Amino acid sequence: MLGAQGRAVHQCDRGWAPVFLDREQSISLMSVGFLLEKPDEAVVWRGPKKNALIKQFVSDVAWGELDYLVVDTPPGTSDEHMAAIEALRPYQPLGALVVTTPQVPPPGALVVTTPQAVSVGDVRRELTFCRKTGLRVMGVVENMSGFTCPHCAECTSVFSRGGGEELAQLAGVPFLGSVPLDPALMRSLEEGHDFIQEFPGSPAFAALTSIAQKILDATPACLP
Repeated sequence: MLGAQGRAVHQCDRGWAPVFLDREQSISLMSVGFLLEKPDEAVVWRGPKKNALIKQFVSDVAWGELDYLVVDTPPGTSDEHMAAIEALRPYQPLGALVVTTPQVPPPGALVVTTPQAVSVGDVRRELTFCRKTGLRVMGVVENMSGFTCPHCAECTSVFSRGGGEELAQLAGVPFLGSVPLDPALMRSLEEGHDFIQEFPGSPAFAALTSIAQKILDATPACLP
């Protein structure tokens, strides 16, 4: 999706140097995919080894000064989620330290669901996981929320509709928006193109822009 195939990480004096995705080095990326000898190699690791790598990705990568750290996790409530939360805990401000140290927002979860009942049921358990671990829920996003025909602009609810918004209301967390199915978005992700630049008139573009702005408004970047 980010056009980083074939890139490699290397060691520096502060640990692993991440892969930079733009010339200005404003977006950096770290993935287990960079550490595999072959791109089709499966990562068949047990929990302790996976957990150790997640901890390394937080503490042993030379991230530099970050405005935001985005962790893309698999679905469910598995070891990976617990490992990520535990790895980030040492970097959270505590009590009065907030007054004298840079403003660091607490980690938050952006929960994504599709509208059908079976997906909403899984995500309901994700919200319970967040409450039990003290993880702030930034909001719920409903993905694949209808298909907008590129010819007539009619929207068809392929996978039902409204499940994400109903879940957010029941859980008492913000509903950030619905993202419709868009073949142009799919092609952009598969080919590593800039969807924002190429398809500004897409309904998915408007939805994603609105969701991103709500997240930015609710979660300020770290301030000096």
